Amino acid sequence: MNDPIVDEVRKVRDAHASRFNYDLDAIFRDIKTQEKESGSTFVSFPPRKAEPDQALQPTGATASAARGSPLIRDAQAI
Repeated sequence: MNDPIVDEVRKVRDAHASRFNYDLDAIFRDIKTQEKESGSTFVSFPPRKAEPDQALQPTGATASAARGSPLIRDAQAI
């Protein structure tokens, strides 16, 4: 299933990248130059501080079921 819009975007992207011999640093510099010359305001947010991966710990019913799993039980012993 081909989407003509996606195909066109890929064609334009490939043509732009080929102008810079697919050098990502050169492509990035060109895009940043285009941004500056456009006169538009672009927003850039500072990086967020990494939070501990608390969400990866099983909780509730999942924790109860997971405790019976040999893989989880062995991982908890480590």
